[in-house]
Amino acid sequence: MKTYARLSIVVVLALVACATSPTGRSQLMLVSENQAISASREAYGTMLKPFEEKGKIDNDPGLKARVYTITGRLIAQAIVMRPDTKDWDWTIKIIDDPEVVNAWAMAGGKMAIYTGLVEQVRPTDDELAQVLGHEIAHALAKHSAEQMSIAMASQMGVIAIGVATEGDQWALTGAALAAALAVQLPYSRAAESEADLIGIELAAKAGYDPRAAATLWQKMAKAGGKGPPEFLSTHPAPENREQRLAELAPRMMPYYEKKGERPTYKL
Repeated sequence: MKTYARLSIVVVLALVACATSPTGRSQLMLVSENQAISASREAYGTMLKPFEEKGKIDNDPGLKARVYTITGRLIAQAIVMRPDTKDWDWTIKIIDDPEVVNAWAMAGGKMAIYTGLVEQVRPTDDELAQVLGHEIAHALAKHSAEQMSIAMASQMGVIAIGVATEGDQWALTGAALAAALAVQLPYSRAAESEADLIGIELAAKAGYDPRAAATLWQKMAKAGGKGPPEFLSTHPAPENREQRLAELAPRMMPYYEKKGERPTYKL
């Protein structure tokens, strides 16, 4: 099919399959969120299987307790923000790979974080909450469904990206393949800005210092050794991200300084 014909099809699809993000941005949605959740559930299990078979999931009890505590508090606030997500099967797994600086979330609250992010970035709890809040924000804002729609609208996405991990091909097709691609394809800058805004608010409401958002990205930019962290390839920095987060922090401080017990979601 010629390029102009492909573009015409995508334009038509965009006109008939639009949704609106929490910040009012128009989103291409060729699949519903429920479809994205179903596909993500299948993709999540398949993507984690090679690591599970090699005993590389949740190996460090101390790190697991730390990540689960922070994530549980963030999820509790996510459910307040979007009450319908109380029915999601919220899950996070810690993948033992010290070389990978990354974290991701799929539709329906399926999440993963790599030990490399903790070991190389060395985030404080406040900074780690910004990472996890950012990922949860992607799920709340239906960014997975949006990414799946982009991948499905362009067969080039499936062709161009080698969907593999640890040398093992993922046995995925159709929507599940698109769900797997969704966490490998770079988010748009608009989606990143939305996740920054929602994530810093979730973290502040969960009791984590919003000023840590800017310091996190400073550390992230310095991590990765020979090359940039994988996290930065899938989460491209919007222009002036650190400055924008620093400017958002004062607005979020009342949430952070609010007295009282912070609820938690039991993972």
